[in-house]
Amino acid sequence: MSLLSSPTRPTPVEPLERASGRRPGHPALAAVVVALAVFLTLILVFHRAIPDVGGVGLIIDTIIPWLGLLIVPLAVLGLVARRRWSRAAVLVPVFAWALLFGSATVPLSWSAPAANTAAGTTLTVASQNIEASSSTGDESALTLAATGADVIALEEMTAPDFTTVSSTLAEKYPYSFGVGTVGLWSKYPVVHAQPLPLGLGWNRALAADLETPQGLVSIYVIHAASARPGEVSDRDSMLSALAETLPRDENQRVIAVGDFNAALTDRAMSGIEGQLSEANQSGGLFGNTWPSNMPVTRLDHLLQRGMQVTSNTTLSAGASDHRAILTALNL
Repeated sequence: MSLLSSPTRPTPVEPLERASGRRPGHPALAAVVVALAVFLTLILVFHRAIPDVGGVGLIIDTIIPWLGLLIVPLAVLGLVARRRWSRAAVLVPVFAWALLFGSATVPLSWSAPAANTAAGTTLTVASQNIEASSSTGDESALTLAATGADVIALEEMTAPDFTTVSSTLAEKYPYSFGVGTVGLWSKYPVVHAQPLPLGLGWNRALAADLETPQGLVSIYVIHAASARPGEVSDRDSMLSALAETLPRDENQRVIAVGDFNAALTDRAMSGIEGQLSEANQSGGLFGNTWPSNMPVTRLDHLLQRGMQVTSNTTLSAGASDHRAILTALNL
């Protein structure tokens, strides 16, 4: 090299992302995505452990399946961050949601046993909170009777509602019992019927036996106290008392049906859920019942033991703010 030649400048090294044609990632955003993914997963898994301060626990328990929708914007942020580990982190709440709620969305029709064909070997139960102020209890009763249900349970009734509905259903449902805000009408004899206080000073539940050709079936009709943020003690007391009552029931076949004012994901349902089970919806998804015009949660349930559910659906009846539920079982 000549001493007079000008010195050469070193060639700058291009960043790896630019050299490979990729745009640089955002490590700070990726870290936020990971933190949010972990936080969402913890809420999904441990929502019942969140203190119910100011109604936060009630709200989260009720909407917990809907929190899965937060995975969508989280996934978008993971893509924007352009870090593999941020995208991988998004999969954690996906798997958590699938494990917790995925099976509940599978249509019952995919695995339900065939309905028995012999007379007296099946039981179909219809139930609805008729919303007393709607003044359409009679209309609801006629709609539910038209389904061919063997048993109709109504909640949030007034005394005039019981009289009117009993008159309407008398021909097809000769057996009935009502107390407080709940009523029961049946094609089968209703025996051992009694009010079920469940720890409250007024009657919002009943217990009875249905005399079916296959033997006695216990039925509890429930109209749980309302639940609002910060006001759940009466409802929780009722559901807890029901959970304590169930083990004393001597019948092999047991049904608890009505308006529980609680989603199945609510911590207040854990004692009942451990003894009775609710079948999936025949058509899949969650079968939400409230509010009827755009249901976001399922407050109305039929939980049972000792029988096989062959179908489970919801339907509109009357002008109530609750959708009705209809469940068919093999005895």
